[in-house]
Amino acid sequence: MFKRLGAFFLDVLEVVVFAIGIFFFVYLLIMRPHKIKGQSMHPNFPDGEYLLTQRVSYYLHNPERGDVIVFKPPISPDDEYIKRVIGLPGDIIKIQSGKIYVNGKLLKESYIDASVYTSGSNFLPEGKEYKVPDGMWFVMGDNRPHSSDSRAWGPITKKDITGKAWLIYWPPSLAGLVKAPNY
Repeated sequence: MFKRLGAFFLDVLEVVVFAIGIFFFVYLLIMRPHKIKGQSMHPNFPDGEYLLTQRVSYYLHNPERGDVIVFKPPISPDDEYIKRVIGLPGDIIKIQSGKIYVNGKLLKESYIDASVYTSGSNFLPEGKEYKVPDGMWFVMGDNRPHSSDSRAWGPITKKDITGKAWLIYWPPSLAGLVKAPNY
């Protein structure tokens, strides 16, 4: 009897260890849950919303313009921010009259209301052009008046990126895949 009980506990332990191993594999290498904190991506990603970020795509290719990413900002490396990729390595970014220009062309941002005014900040003041260095990305929140982003503290590196927003799962009324805009 003790032999069967011991075998049962060993089987249970084996299943638990295997399940924990799969969880850590998925959590560290494939996807992670995140909670939106703050108003910087409102209304597209409201405060309190939960989403999954996936990590696999950035092992295979670089972030693209329009991707919504989670990353560790240079001003607060213990935190994670969520923002949208606006500028790619080599792009020239300019803010003029409340609008964003990338490589001399107006960036058509269907994901924000036309009335949103994009102002410059410490790092990128209005009217100044900035060339995004190789290996770096320029990011901004969708709610520009309430976003601390690359306009204030500069671009981020790929090493800073912890994931790409993939799936909204809470609240259920907003659940679905995160769509990239067409530029």
